[in-house]
Amino acid sequence: MRHLAIYDMDKTITAAPTWTRFLVYAAKTRAPWRLLLLPVVAVVSLGYLLGLVDRAGLKQWSQRLILGQTLASHELERLAEAFAEAEARDGVLEAARARIEADRAAGYRLVMATASHGYYAAAIARRLHFDDVVATQAQRDPDGHILSLLEGDNCYGPVKLRMVKDWMAASGIERRDAHVRAYSDHVSDAPLLEWADEAFAVNAHAPLKALAQAKGWPQLDWR
Repeated sequence: MRHLAIYDMDKTITAAPTWTRFLVYAAKTRAPWRLLLLPVVAVVSLGYLLGLVDRAGLKQWSQRLILGQTLASHELERLAEAFAEAEARDGVLEAARARIEADRAAGYRLVMATASHGYYAAAIARRLHFDDVVATQAQRDPDGHILSLLEGDNCYGPVKLRMVKDWMAASGIERRDAHVRAYSDHVSDAPLLEWADEAFAVNAHAPLKALAQAKGWPQLDWR
């Protein structure tokens, strides 16, 4: 029997969402003038709230505005590693860190499953000693430069569960041979939580709290 512990990242492991903070960090580091475009990002975010832009579109436009249409892979790696170093040091909740280590000690394979971009989520995951990462991916051009477009789907909601299943298949793990724990703060991860053998609502917002109460899922507060 394989034992998997699947963790969401933003506001489950980290104290705060990471995407906007990564963009701000990257702009300050490489092109501070792009911070002037943050109000435009806010307008695009309003479009998302109004249903005019989906989450994938919001992510693509935010990256294009703040990082540019293309970015050399070595430069993005440098930014991601530096951001991850700070985030792993100062942004990770201590109770989350303790639970991750407890699952590892109990023999669980640690999987981070996040809607955040893999280019920095994987760097954070390495510092927390995760074994695998399932995340949103960016397209690359023929020269290997990172584009603002997504490669495939945004790893969010039902798509996250599909991507976890795809990762299991690629890893040769049969569902019937696996015991799965899943941790998340947000009701968008309900498909993953319902599919897991053990579901934990962590630092949950009100909709997930209500669902967890109805489903009998344990509620954990790591803040």
